[in-house]
Amino acid sequence: MSMDQFSRRELIKLSALFTAAGALPLLRAYEARAQEADAPVRIGYLPITDATPLLVAHGKGYFEAEGLKAEKPVMLRSWAQVLEAFISGQVNVVHLLSPMTVWARFGSRAPAKVVAWNHTGGSGLSVGPQINSVKELGGKTVAIPFWYSIHNVVLQALLRENGLTPVSKRTGQPQANEVNLVVMAPADMVPALASNQIAGFIVAEPFNATAETLGVGKILRFTGDVWKDHACCVVFMHERDLQQRPEWSEKVVNAMVKAQLWTRENRAETASLLSKEGAQKYTPHTTAVLEKVLSPPDTDNAAYLKSGAIRNAAWRERRIDFQPYPYPSYTEELVRRLKDTQIEGDRAFLDRLDPATAARELVDDRFVKAAVTAAGGMAAFGLPESFTRTEVVVA
Repeated sequence: MSMDQFSRRELIKLSALFTAAGALPLLRAYEARAQEADAPVRIGYLPITDATPLLVAHGKGYFEAEGLKAEKPVMLRSWAQVLEAFISGQVNVVHLLSPMTVWARFGSRAPAKVVAWNHTGGSGLSVGPQINSVKELGGKTVAIPFWYSIHNVVLQALLRENGLTPVSKRTGQPQANEVNLVVMAPADMVPALASNQIAGFIVAEPFNATAETLGVGKILRFTGDVWKDHACCVVFMHERDLQQRPEWSEKVVNAMVKAQLWTRENRAETASLLSKEGAQKYTPHTTAVLEKVLSPPDTDNAAYLKSGAIRNAAWRERRIDFQPYPYPSYTEELVRRLKDTQIEGDRAFLDRLDPATAARELVDDRFVKAAVTAAGGMAAFGLPESFTRTEVVVA
């Protein structure tokens, strides 16, 4: 089976999960499992740096320190598998692409909510060595991890700013002013770029770092250099747990917040903890590749400034950073931008969705506010002491 066939099969499967008929068998399985009143923490994740706080919380014993039982996190292959495991109750804590939670909550009325951000930044637009500007992507194909992703939102903003039109074509070549977008599993992107099946991809780390390390691609722009301190993956939990097990839910969030603080101060050690050389083997990535993301040398930053991968130097963005508070302004701006982003499938719910309403109904920030305050406030994460901010997007 080709990578394209696999990606389309997974896309169809994922789309089905966000329909009443497709989710019903899984919801029934969840109802049966929900009788387990003292269920332990069961994390489902993809082997990407987006999952870092949840994996660190497990690896450093923060769940147990909160008095919780926690099983070893379950590594899954695709977003479809993550959603299937979550909806059916096989796992009860997951990290999801932030736009995906908008689709889940309002497109299919999934009984779950965002409780915290997992990380900020942590993604980039990687291209073949011969491409030196966004405009040179005209007439070519670029891979995205999913239609409902910050990657798709940021990429389309970049394309429009450079006079290019995003399209989705099953057959035929895109026109000179078009860029064909295809959904592809993150693990498939580097080999697809190396074999010239695609001209570039925009995705979470460490796949951009992997392409750099292998010499098959380079970073054209970091997403965090386009949307300042944007969320990528967020922590998603069942509404039933939030309502019926509030103390348990609070402790889960406490552990995750403590893991973020530890990660900020121990970036190189985090890379080792997550790597395939680590005791838990949380990911199949080498320590060296993960260090390039989590603890890069200063020379990398200088090179990115020179190449233009970083244009907003004053922002002082980390390649990936960690802070848990889900600013309402981000959710509101995300919904506004999703309305103007090309997305395959039934997206009628977006036309009806009010950004402020979405921010209130999608997010339950009770626990993370308390956890952040207990940890020393937003200042502990190097941020102004406020639970509000203004979104800055510069394509």
